Amino acid sequence: MFRTTLAVAAAFALAAPAVASAQAAKPNDAQIAHIAYTAGELDIAAANQALKKSHDKQIRGFAQEMVRDHTAVNKQALALVGKLHVKPEPNPTSASLQASASAKLKDFAKLSGKAFDKAYINNEVAYHKTVNGALENTLIPDAQNAELKSFLQTGLKLFQEHQKHAEMIAAGYR
Repeated sequence: MFRTTLAVAAAFALAAPAVASAQAAKPNDAQIAHIAYTAGELDIAAANQALKKSHDKQIRGFAQEMVRDHTAVNKQALALVGKLHVKPEPNPTSASLQASASAKLKDFAKLSGKAFDKAYINNEVAYHKTVNGALENTLIPDAQNAELKSFLQTGLKLFQEHQKHAEMIAAGYR
């Protein structure tokens, strides 16, 4: 349950910047579901890049955690939207997420060694801070379905643990 709920929170991580800037209207539950799934897939891609490029034990462990959690959350998210009869709806936020993540992956591909590790983990810290804000201020308040809202609230608590973990690792790269 901890990993699954943590994964739910993590899946929303990539949604934060786009939620704030790309979508003026409040997202509906179908859009929130699409944002969550997209965010999970994008964070899996970033973590897989870290697994290919990094030789640092802590970075690799964190990346493995991201892959594990986001894979689990995407499976659970699909089950939840199926149960709720909600079809995830593409939206400007999820499109913005995709574009932003693609650019970030290209930038990180140019780095190696400690420079990559530092960039990756510092990005994870900033990203988690932003996502926690997006969860608190946008995604949770805008979720209409009580089950989805509760799921997000539980995820936020666990996602804050991801932030702490990333901050601990990042402290070693300053």
